[in-house]
Amino acid sequence: MNTISRICVTGASGRAGRATVAELLAYGHEVVATDVRLPERDLGVPVLRADLTDYGQTVDVLQDVDAVIHLANIPAPGLYPPVHTFTTNTAMNYNVFNAATRLGLRRVVWASSETTLGLPFDTPPRYAPVDEAHYPYPTTTYALSKVTAETLAEHLAAWSGIPFVALRFSNILGPAEYPRFPEYWPDPAARKWNLWGYIDERDAAAAGRLALDAAVTGASSYIIAAADTVMNRPSADLLHETYPGTPLNREIGEHETLLSIDRAKQALGFNPEHSWRNHLDT
Repeated sequence: MNTISRICVTGASGRAGRATVAELLAYGHEVVATDVRLPERDLGVPVLRADLTDYGQTVDVLQDVDAVIHLANIPAPGLYPPVHTFTTNTAMNYNVFNAATRLGLRRVVWASSETTLGLPFDTPPRYAPVDEAHYPYPTTTYALSKVTAETLAEHLAAWSGIPFVALRFSNILGPAEYPRFPEYWPDPAARKWNLWGYIDERDAAAAGRLALDAAVTGASSYIIAAADTVMNRPSADLLHETYPGTPLNREIGEHETLLSIDRAKQALGFNPEHSWRNHLDT
């Protein structure tokens, strides 16, 4: 039996949201889906249209749920002017976090970002694999909105006693994009901006589900990335060629991710199952 059964998924019409709704339904959860826009296809549950920059609407959509997986945000820098990105994301995140504490939800799981760790790596990372300690290092207003939200989560978790779990998602992709990966292989610089990382949309959804019941307290944050990179070359070679001054802080596997998922494995039981290598010949 699920200990947390009725889940609100915000941003349900987006890529991560659609996958999360499907994941939760497959595991027997009841899902309350919401987004500012309707999805292009049926998700298996109705989608309530709501603008989470409005606190009243936020309270309405979080009524009578056990937990929230909050994925609704402007998803990347450069889509809108910086001030709009920051104020919109910060308003949505504060409204969801505050409403969750006022309504007594049992858990808040939410989408932070790998960008809080220093992406794009125009300045080389201090070490690799980059882990949760390589923080805070925002280089865009978008990343700053996520750092701000992680700070909000820290304090609201302390005030309320509700666990807040931030998932620092890598670039969320899936089978539709995998045929393009060979385009990256001749030029390592094409994907150096996030150390050649990605996360399959299905594994991103699984991370959200696992975070609902993980034995964590307070506010905690985890890198969520695939176990490998988008490249067909050894990860250590990619690092030393592109960032020759960046040390490896431990031995790594041949194609192992340079965005460490060790902490997520230990705390959440996260173990990514999907790779582009199961779809393409290397």
